[in-house]
Amino acid sequence: MIDKKIKLVKKSKGDTVTNAKPKVRFVMKPREQSREFPFSDSDFATLSDLIHMRTGIIMKEHKKNMVYSRLARRLRALNIQSFSDYLHYLAGSKGDQEIGYLINAITTNLTKFFRENHHFEHLENQVFPEAIHNIKAGRQKRIRVWSAGCSSGEEPYSISMVLDKALKQHNAKDIDAKILATDLDTNMLDFGRNGHYKKNSVESLDEEYLRYFREGEGQPETYQISNRLRRYISFKQLNLIGKWPVKGPFDAIFCRNVMIYFDNKTKMEITRKFADLLRPGGWLFIGHSETILDTDGRLDLYGRTVYQRVN
Repeated sequence: MIDKKIKLVKKSKGDTVTNAKPKVRFVMKPREQSREFPFSDSDFATLSDLIHMRTGIIMKEHKKNMVYSRLARRLRALNIQSFSDYLHYLAGSKGDQEIGYLINAITTNLTKFFRENHHFEHLENQVFPEAIHNIKAGRQKRIRVWSAGCSSGEEPYSISMVLDKALKQHNAKDIDAKILATDLDTNMLDFGRNGHYKKNSVESLDEEYLRYFREGEGQPETYQISNRLRRYISFKQLNLIGKWPVKGPFDAIFCRNVMIYFDNKTKMEITRKFADLLRPGGWLFIGHSETILDTDGRLDLYGRTVYQRVN
């Protein structure tokens, strides 16, 4: 960013020049001077528009430094000298392929096993027992859960641990039960499929869940998810503002700490589509800092960040 600083040149009494013109100096802000790659406000605005158009994510002005730090390594890899040049690259023949790298770089992936544990307690105590009872009574045929915005896989694997436990407890091991795990970031999806996690992120789990892990093969200091849990989960790329090749109905949908990045119109559209896909009486779980907007009265607030589809 460039600031204009205007310095007026004063003339002494003996000077004959009467109309002194101001001299204009252009001074780079310290942060801009230290940047490896020029990144103007115009560059950021153009990138923000592109990101919003492709993902629905809003990049406000205070995110400029975050965007720079996450994309700088990409510019180095491509041997591109400025963000203006990067924008031209995105508009060129390789742009469609590069969009994937851009999206992977700017998406935030903060998660852990059993984050917001009250959601998983609700799964264990109400959602899965009710679904299993309905199947045994012939009122539904299967159990389906969607983890929308699954990041590196901790959320869907946490769901699968609770699911596996419930099927055992209710003598329902043969029930058709599946979890759909979707995310925009292909790197995170690959991480989830791989199922290797650092030991310090696993060792704090309860003993009953630790048995679903084994020592990581070829990756020291990691644990790997058991195949028993993997069989429940399908990892797929999905853009929430694009088409949803998803059928439903779902007994539960997790979309936590995702909609905070969208504008209100997008939040309303996504929430209504979730309501369409939930089974009557199904559940929507959202993040602790999120609220949902108008859903035509089809979702009732049941508890803290837990909503139920009205019958």
